[in-house]
Amino acid sequence: MGERDLSVVIVTWNVRQLLLACLESLLADLERSGLQNEVIVVDNGSTDGTPELVAERFPTIQLLALGENRGFAAANNVGMAHSCGRAILLLNPDTEVLPGAVLWLWRALQAAPHVGLVGACLLNSDGSLQSAGYRFPGYVQNLLDFFPIHPRLIGSRLNGRFGPGDGLTPFAVDHPLGACMMVRREVVKEVGGLDEGYFYYSEEIDWCRRIRAAGWTILTAPAARVVHHAGGSTRQVSEASFLQLHRSRARYFCRWHGRAFLRRLAWLAALAAGWTALRARLTGHAELATRARLLREAAAIYRQTPCCDESV
Repeated sequence: MGERDLSVVIVTWNVRQLLLACLESLLADLERSGLQNEVIVVDNGSTDGTPELVAERFPTIQLLALGENRGFAAANNVGMAHSCGRAILLLNPDTEVLPGAVLWLWRALQAAPHVGLVGACLLNSDGSLQSAGYRFPGYVQNLLDFFPIHPRLIGSRLNGRFGPGDGLTPFAVDHPLGACMMVRREVVKEVGGLDEGYFYYSEEIDWCRRIRAAGWTILTAPAARVVHHAGGSTRQVSEASFLQLHRSRARYFCRWHGRAFLRRLAWLAALAAGWTALRARLTGHAELATRARLLREAAAIYRQTPCCDESV
């Protein structure tokens, strides 16, 4: 198979119906785009009939059935290794691509030779803004995560969030959400794939940090609109996902900020656990007691995680 303009890689795990909607919207938009393309679905050991669905309904799609859940980063790396596009779109299966999104991403990626990766403007299921891009996380973002003071702060620039700008003009960000990212193949060749030490969560932040460190620009293309029905896979194991989130964050923060930063996060998580446990006793809310327990476990993760080096 010769080189294509674009390869789309979708990693899926037990979200059969969401994947069906994703593929239908994607294939329609790829046809509109006029780009030479290929679509690769990497299945992480689904047991809900996903491989059978893809093989039966979408015979032109390449299906890579791994037979086990190897994690988001590793499965995406498998898909990228099998791809031949000059650019690669990593797309979550719990997304729906709105008309024109693929071409807007493509045009933003080709706008200048220093642009290495472009993310979409992600919308919630109700059409409201979910994410237009982020600054690299630091202490303030963790503080607001452990102590959620007000929803407006969570979605604000103080918490590292970007708005959609004028809705048309691409703008620079530190990283997009990993649900939809289009990247040049030269970037993957230069900095490598996703770090497979992240089972899921934070792998796109680490990747974008390496991409930025190599001198590439990362953009959001706000006219490229993609609905993200967030958490389709991770909702299946919510408590496990919470702890995995903090394992991934510990890996990221230790790599990029050092052991002292990790110790401060452990202290902050323990403080949040104590405050949440007090609220649980005063209100009798079982969900607060559960959150306090999980925060204590998160604090232990930050205390015990060995620092990794900067190699991948």
